[in-house]
Amino acid sequence: MGSTSNAFKLIQAIVDSGNDGATFTSIVGDSGVPKSTAHRLLRELTEIGAIEHEEGSRTYAGGLLLARLGSAVMSKYDIRNKTYPHLLRLHEQTGHTVTLGVRDGGQGTYVDKIENRNFGIRLHSEIGKSFPLHCTGIGKVMLAWSSAAERQLAMAGKLKAYTRNTITDKKELAQSLKTIRSNGYGIDDEEITRGFVCIAAPVFGPDGNIAGALSCTLPTYVRDERGIDNEIALVVQAAADASR
Repeated sequence: MGSTSNAFKLIQAIVDSGNDGATFTSIVGDSGVPKSTAHRLLRELTEIGAIEHEEGSRTYAGGLLLARLGSAVMSKYDIRNKTYPHLLRLHEQTGHTVTLGVRDGGQGTYVDKIENRNFGIRLHSEIGKSFPLHCTGIGKVMLAWSSAAERQLAMAGKLKAYTRNTITDKKELAQSLKTIRSNGYGIDDEEITRGFVCIAAPVFGPDGNIAGALSCTLPTYVRDERGIDNEIALVVQAAADASR
């Protein structure tokens, strides 16, 4: 494995660690990069501003260079610009956190988000952050409308369990994807984060293929108290409008 690939593995491990930063030990463990190589590359990445090293806590975090590059790349995502008015309207209609995600190989990436700041728990769906496909509303929707070959590639490895509700059996997931496609929307029922339900629907590009998916996330107790039929209808409508 070359230095460039290892450097990106280190960056991915750091970014995925969240706002608290990542220790050297956790970075090595998550990335699989040898300690000596990781030490050298982390020093080089720090020198160019790609990452930052906090001396007090001895943790690493993404640097301003990554932020600038990420902003430049995200600005080129036409789906984000086209979908934003519909995402904003969905947020205003529901009052909940809404997100837009796209597929990036075997994982997804959040490209836009409008957050409900009244939540006591902050959702880990920051713009630019990657997420698994098999246990998120957006991810399952994108899998449901992907080709058989793309689904097989995304489901090739072991399906990681994040909560007791995570679907880890591939046959069960395949059946779930059929249901999602039939319904026109997908639901993440506490499959990646306990206490939250996510409703997602597909956004199609001009070629008729799925380009991404948008979602609405709300506390599970809201679903239990009054149901989510209204949110489902609004998400499906917003995705349909964005597709047009």
